[in-house]
Amino acid sequence: MPAKKRKIISGSLLVTAGFLLSPLSWWNDAAINLPLAYLAASLISMFYKSGFNAAFIGFYWATNILGLILMHKGACRILNVGGCAPGEYLQKRLLKDLLVTLCYTAVIVILLKLKIIQPVGQYFSR
Repeated sequence: MPAKKRKIISGSLLVTAGFLLSPLSWWNDAAINLPLAYLAASLISMFYKSGFNAAFIGFYWATNILGLILMHKGACRILNVGGCAPGEYLQKRLLKDLLVTLCYTAVIVILLKLKIIQPVGQYFSR
């Protein structure tokens, strides 16, 4: 397979994975990011009981940031540019995406405070 075609395919896979993790789609948080953050935070809470809330929020933010990075790297690979200078996305959409992520984070904090979201073991220990 030619090198150019490999770069397009691998770049497309990166963009797809990035989109699935990024804050650019409305459904991905409930279907992908929140379950990943919950699982990771649950693992952390097995070793550090009081770390669940901070880990949950941290991993949620990490999945969103990782999604944006993967999309950027994939687009750079497809377009065959090395460093990919900051473009229109960073200038016009980054603030909106960060605000959406902050809103989701506020909802997560409320759900954590109301104990609707908690480590698995605490659901059964009443």
